Amino acid sequence: MSRPEIPAPGFGTSGLAGQECVDAVGSALEAGYRHVDTAQMYDNEAEVGEALAESGVDREAVFLATKVHPDSLAPEDVRRTTEASLERLGVDAVDLLYVHWPIRAYDAEATLSAFDELREAGLTRHVGVSNFTPELLREARELLDSPIVAHQLECHPLLPQSELAAIAHETGHQLVAYSPLGQGELLDHPVVRSVAADLGVTPAQAVLAWHLDRDIVPIPKARGEHVRDNIDAREVAFTDEARTRLDGIDERRRVVDPDGAPWN
Repeated sequence: MSRPEIPAPGFGTSGLAGQECVDAVGSALEAGYRHVDTAQMYDNEAEVGEALAESGVDREAVFLATKVHPDSLAPEDVRRTTEASLERLGVDAVDLLYVHWPIRAYDAEATLSAFDELREAGLTRHVGVSNFTPELLREARELLDSPIVAHQLECHPLLPQSELAAIAHETGHQLVAYSPLGQGELLDHPVVRSVAADLGVTPAQAVLAWHLDRDIVPIPKARGEHVRDNIDAREVAFTDEARTRLDGIDERRRVVDPDGAPWN
């Protein structure tokens, strides 16, 4: 099975709720996003589904991804909660179903076997993982019958994830970056602001263009005018100099770092 085309940038929905979520996803679809990312943990799948239904955009034109909650990764819970996700989203299948975090109820062999079964049953078209270490990623590749088509993780110039990017390049799966703007921390970084000024774009556009240049799909969340500004990062004429300067940032930090994360 060849890797699906995962539109970039995607639209992230973590932290969006209620009508604000419906409106934001609707604005994103109107602006041209064709990749929407949600999760059971975000508690907004129904709102995402509502926005999709109201948008008038054909379902098959949208790459829709969700993630199974770490408390629901026991085999008997994976299918039950995925069926509930599909009902909330108002779809027969998602394009991509992720293991959200390899923690809590996660048991590599049992959980991944359940994901294989969901793909075989047609409830998801593809399988992905999120927040895996290199070791856990290699284990998952050995256990899954389904190809891993995407690995979602925090990634930005303060956390470039070079090792996991190299593994993705080697094995052919897509890296998908959440918190691609460092939850806003990068927007005031002096190097980012300088690069953006030289490119004639916003700091957010400069950072998102850095992701696209690395063949990483960023999924920023946004409201208002930032929805359209972010997708316009596709039009940035990113330069070798910009890449060198952003790659040269030597600070390293995560903005999402729970105590139970597999790297801790």
